[in-house]
Amino acid sequence: MTQISDSLGLLTPRLALVASLRMETPPSSGGSTWIFDAVEIDNYPSPTVDPIVQVHKRHKMAPHADDSQQTVTRQQRAWWKEDSVYQIYPASFKDSTGSGTGDLKGIISKVDYLKTLGVDIVWLSPIFESPQVDMGYDCSDYRKIDPIYGSIEDVDVLKDELHKRSMKLVLDLVVNHTSDQHEWFKKSRSSKDNEYRDWYIWRKPRFDANGNRQPPNNWTAHFQGSAWEFDEATGEYYLHLFCKEQPDLNWENPAVRRAVHDIMRFWLGRGIDGFRMDVINFISKDQSYPDSNSAVHAGAEFYAAGPRLHEYLKELGAILKEYDAFSVGEMPCVHDTKEIIKSVRSDRGELSMIFHFELMDLDHGPEGKFSPREWKLSELKSTVNKWQQFMYKNDGWNALYLENHDQPRSVSRFGNDSPAHRVQSAKALAVFLGFQAGTPFVYQGQELGMHNVPAEWPMEEYKDVDCLSHWNLHKDTPGPEKLAALKREYQKKSRDNARTPMQWDASPHAGFTTPEAEPWMAVHPNHVEINAERQVADQSSVFHCWQSVLAARKLHKDILVYGDFELVDKANDKIFAYSRRAEDGRVAVVACNFSAEEVEWTGLPGKAQEVLISTTGRPREDFQSGSVKLEPYEAVALAL
Repeated sequence: MTQISDSLGLLTPRLALVASLRMETPPSSGGSTWIFDAVEIDNYPSPTVDPIVQVHKRHKMAPHADDSQQTVTRQQRAWWKEDSVYQIYPASFKDSTGSGTGDLKGIISKVDYLKTLGVDIVWLSPIFESPQVDMGYDCSDYRKIDPIYGSIEDVDVLKDELHKRSMKLVLDLVVNHTSDQHEWFKKSRSSKDNEYRDWYIWRKPRFDANGNRQPPNNWTAHFQGSAWEFDEATGEYYLHLFCKEQPDLNWENPAVRRAVHDIMRFWLGRGIDGFRMDVINFISKDQSYPDSNSAVHAGAEFYAAGPRLHEYLKELGAILKEYDAFSVGEMPCVHDTKEIIKSVRSDRGELSMIFHFELMDLDHGPEGKFSPREWKLSELKSTVNKWQQFMYKNDGWNALYLENHDQPRSVSRFGNDSPAHRVQSAKALAVFLGFQAGTPFVYQGQELGMHNVPAEWPMEEYKDVDCLSHWNLHKDTPGPEKLAALKREYQKKSRDNARTPMQWDASPHAGFTTPEAEPWMAVHPNHVEINAERQVADQSSVFHCWQSVLAARKLHKDILVYGDFELVDKANDKIFAYSRRAEDGRVAVVACNFSAEEVEWTGLPGKAQEVLISTTGRPREDFQSGSVKLEPYEAVALAL
């Protein structure tokens, strides 16, 4: 059974105490519903010193040669640092009408479930009007809700129900591109002289030595093929970094930026609490549009962090600041710490945090996502440590995630989804992720330990446009062994892994929709064993482990939210262990066995004063000698 301690033995019931702490903590103490700045100091102490500072005034930045980096010894406090986020993929969450597709009323019906889990912010993947070529990431009207999900009144009800429970609502904002069915693009492609022509990126064709028409450059789309589509009517190409139905907006045009700002104000004015911003680092392109020498994502080096990116992000940040709104930007194709910190450092006025992809790329082979590569624990340690250390020391903030709508299930990817180990490895991943420095993101079903799609699924079951585009390019490759290898990679990495319907109970269609309905996507057959109804009733479930992790993180926020991060026992090839240290010197150690073997761990750096979390129900007495046997995929968090 997962256990949680609060140092005083008062955590009964678990969530009631956490809720009272949020409501009753006065402003002077740094409670989670208040926003704080750090004390003004002129000279930072050595990074090895643990300064005790009073948190109440805005702090003066220490001088640094590079505007992108600095050294900080403690974190400024903010409500969104202490909160956790739950991502909902609306089509797959809960269907209230029997249509086979999830909807807003279905989400509203599960608000109490989310409150019980202990999350604070609910992020909805796109719900705006869309032709659904890419599941809403091709928006045709930013002020209308797609009828398959409901109405704008439903959004208001959901927002109000969340606010009643001291929770917040965040929407997905996709403004690097629109749908080709958006009125802006319809006007833009109608004529070279239309006032909306410059709202998108149009370029004349090139011609080879034989006079054959060629795209303006060799950039490739993320969903395969050229990033340029020729328009017969006007004789020019338009840029689409994703599907041809998703033309890129021209952010060089001030009118485009003003339109985006208006959209943000529209939703923030209705009480929405912030945005997740899709591929927001793609909005600035090198205006010379040169050819690329890259073999994968050709052209990304010219748009993944373009010359005017931070100018544009500061404009967005100014609007977000007006509303004290939350923001998280998706930033693929960028691993440069100097570039990323510019987007999130607290004095920059851009974004709250970003999703970077270095961790998600660990199992990508030389030819991209759908080529094989096995990740190593040493690489996981190196990548996690890099970003934990860098963000803490440079006044940035991490968005902690192992899953989302674009990624496979973490228990299948980083854990072990075999019947013998699926529960324990899912719990270990909860502890591993939830106690790092940053804001944890939980994707729907992750709190249950949902799996990747079945290995025996035929290609006919796959819906993901990225996966299907790749298959269409390679399905005629000679040799059945090569096609079989591709299918194995799809089963491991297709976005469909995250998009199977939420598993609510053991009934037909997992309680996602009515028994007589046809779900838009097949339900995983393991819903009979893995479902919310069963896990909520079982105190030893993955659900209750996540609940305990989120509650402990709030209860011990000085350590587990704002403390520094250090790897422990770095060379161990089976145990991922790290420490978190508060400004007053209090320390917690987290240890996760990433193997299917029992491991004698001798790396415990002290005696446990308290067991904060144990995925197997271990008592404090088990952690007194500096050596302990950890069961397969066992995880513990200890106060030393």
